[in-house]
Amino acid sequence: MYIALGIVAVLAAIMLSGLRIANEYERAVVFRLGRLTGLKGPGLYWLIPLGIEQQRKVDLRTNTVDVERQETITKDSVTIKVNAVLWFRIMDPVKAVVEVANYYAATYQIALTSLRNIIGQHQLDEILRERDQISGILQEVVDKATDPWGIKVEMVEMKDVELPDGMQRAMAQEAQAAREKRARLIKADAEFEASKKLAEASAVMAANPLSLELRRMQMITEVGAEQNTTTIVMMPSEFVSLAESISKKFKSELPKEQ
Repeated sequence: MYIALGIVAVLAAIMLSGLRIANEYERAVVFRLGRLTGLKGPGLYWLIPLGIEQQRKVDLRTNTVDVERQETITKDSVTIKVNAVLWFRIMDPVKAVVEVANYYAATYQIALTSLRNIIGQHQLDEILRERDQISGILQEVVDKATDPWGIKVEMVEMKDVELPDGMQRAMAQEAQAAREKRARLIKADAEFEASKKLAEASAVMAANPLSLELRRMQMITEVGAEQNTTTIVMMPSEFVSLAESISKKFKSELPKEQ
C-alpha cells in the first residue's frame, strides 16, 4: 500500500510539474519532441512533463529599439551622425520563434543598415527639412523586411542629426545672409512706399499752400515737445513767396545775351 501511495505521489508530482502560467501579454510557442504543436496562453495551461513538450515564451508588448548613432555620408558627400528609435511588436509568435533565431537582434540590425542606406540616398538639406518623410520611408523598409518574421514595425523616428563643425558654421553664415537679404528687401519696400506717400503729400501741399503752413506749425510743436535747447526763428511763408517773385523779376529784367 505504501508503495502504491508513493507511486501515486510521484505521478502527481510529475503531472503538476507540467503546469505553466503565461501572462496576458505573453504567448508560449510549444514544441513536442522538437516539432511545433501550437500556442498556449494566456493563463494556466499544461505541458507534457519530462521534457516531452517544451515552450518558448514571447512578449507581445511593443518593444523599443534605440538605434545607436551612425556616421554616414549623405548623397551630397557630407559626413553626418544620425541616430533613431524603432518601435515594433510581434504579431505572429510562431514566425518570430521559428523563422528567425533572435528577432530582436535581427530587427535591430535591419534598422541599422536601412538607416545608413536611406541617409546615403538623400541630400543634407532633405534630411534636415524632411525628417518625418525620411522616417516614414525607413519604417516602410524595416517593416517590409521583418514581415516574414511576424513582426510589425509601428513607428520609426530620427532622434538627432549631428553635423560637422565646419558645416554648422557654413549653415549659420548662410542663414545670416538670408536674413540680411530679407531685411534689406523689407527696408527697400518701406522706402518705396514712403516715397510714394511723400510724392502724394507734396502734390496736395502744392495745390493748397495753407496745408504747408499747418505742417510747419505741427513740426514746431513736435520739436518743442522734446525738451531741447533748439532755437526756432519763425519766418512767414509770405517772405518766401516775396523773395521768389523778386528773384523772378530780376531774372526777367536781365539783358539777354546777344
